[in-house]
Amino acid sequence: MATPNYSYEKRQKELAKKRKKEDKLKRKAEGKPDEAEDGTEGGDEAGEVGATDAPDAPPATPTA
Repeated sequence: MATPNYSYEKRQKELAKKRKKEDKLKRKAEGKPDEAEDGTEGGDEAGEVGATDAPDAPPATPTA
C-alpha cells in the first residue's frame, strides 16, 4: 500500500486558501457584496423559502 503524500495535500490546501483569498479581495475591489457558501448573497433574508412581502397574502395557485 502506498503511503500518503502529506506535503502534496498541504500544498493543495495552501493553494486553495490563497485562491479563495485572492477571489475575495477581487470581489471587494469590484464593490460587489460577499457571497455565502451556497451561492446566495449574504445578509439577504428575503430570498429564503417562505419569506414574502405581504404576510397575509393567500398562497399562489398554480395555473396549468
